[in-house]
Amino acid sequence: MTEDRISSTHPQIPPTTEEARLTRLRLLRSRRVGPTTYHRLMREHGSAEAALNALPDIARTAGVPRYTPTSIDDAKRELNDGRALGARPLFFEDADYPALLKEIPDAPPMLWCLGDTNHLNTPTVAIIGARNASSLGLRMAKRLASDLGAAGLTVVSGLARGIDATAHEASLETGTIAVYAGGLARPYPSKNLNLAAQIAAQGLCVSEQRPDMEPRARHFPARNRIISGLVRAVVVVEAASKSGSLLTARMALDQGRDVCAVPGHPFDARASGANILIRDGASLVRGAEDVLDVLNTLPLRAPSVTAHPKEPSPSRPRRSLCDTAALHNEILQRLGPSPVSEDQLVRDMVMSSSEITPALLDLEMEGKVTRLAGGLLSKT
Repeated sequence: MTEDRISSTHPQIPPTTEEARLTRLRLLRSRRVGPTTYHRLMREHGSAEAALNALPDIARTAGVPRYTPTSIDDAKRELNDGRALGARPLFFEDADYPALLKEIPDAPPMLWCLGDTNHLNTPTVAIIGARNASSLGLRMAKRLASDLGAAGLTVVSGLARGIDATAHEASLETGTIAVYAGGLARPYPSKNLNLAAQIAAQGLCVSEQRPDMEPRARHFPARNRIISGLVRAVVVVEAASKSGSLLTARMALDQGRDVCAVPGHPFDARASGANILIRDGASLVRGAEDVLDVLNTLPLRAPSVTAHPKEPSPSRPRRSLCDTAALHNEILQRLGPSPVSEDQLVRDMVMSSSEITPALLDLEMEGKVTRLAGGLLSKT
């Protein structure tokens, strides 16, 4: 393969034949080819067939001799296994591949779908949270999922115990999508097998893994990026400070999604992650109306939402979670190991000290910025 290959900018044609589907699947399942590499190869070579043919040379250049792509028989076996479950392979180039998911850089090149794929292109919101949720957290998840579903939103979650399962159950009638960590033949946890069957019958189950894949630890972060990628907003009901739900919220932020959180008691460790998100600028949620306000969405159907008294808006709008992250990044880019005065930093950033000081305090508490004598700052 030559180094001066010109990347293809021609839009990819949907795989309309079995041969085309097999070729794409062979490329995707070949060793060392993940979603990001798959998309790069498709751009560089213009087609799955050309990329597949180039793989051995690419591997050899990378120091992997005797490289063999996934065989046709293996790809056929996966297609047959998926179809035996009643599932459909949905490729990135297909017309009904979810538009929001296409926006993320590592979008799954193919999703196995079991159920009604029309749910993929409806207004969506994710509701996620702790597996060992409190009774109040479960009640809140149920209320949110029910009311947001009644307002015309499809609820997306990860089929886990606790908040996820409750959100799915409460939105079965209005529309729900379960994103699996493993294959569609391996719902996890086993406690939710009946719920998974109900979702397949009334909603939609999706997975990027081969149907018989047992879920492994590395699959869960990959699943989380799909949950956040499918939606316009992620709502965290309960989450510990170090949890998969918090990771999903951070992924949502990176993907340009809105992040909302339900506040909890400061003494409850299950609420610490949600409280951290609110501290950092996530929208506080008391009910479905708050989520709809964030989405600037008028209900498609009248939700049975208990009205909350509107609190007076502050004179200055609160900085969003996305803006907070951007400000933190800009501060860290401007600081280095050599100390800089805080006044100089404020002047360089052309912002008021009242805006920068809280961000500096956050970064100090996270151990990313060190404050020195004389009002000097340096990057840790």
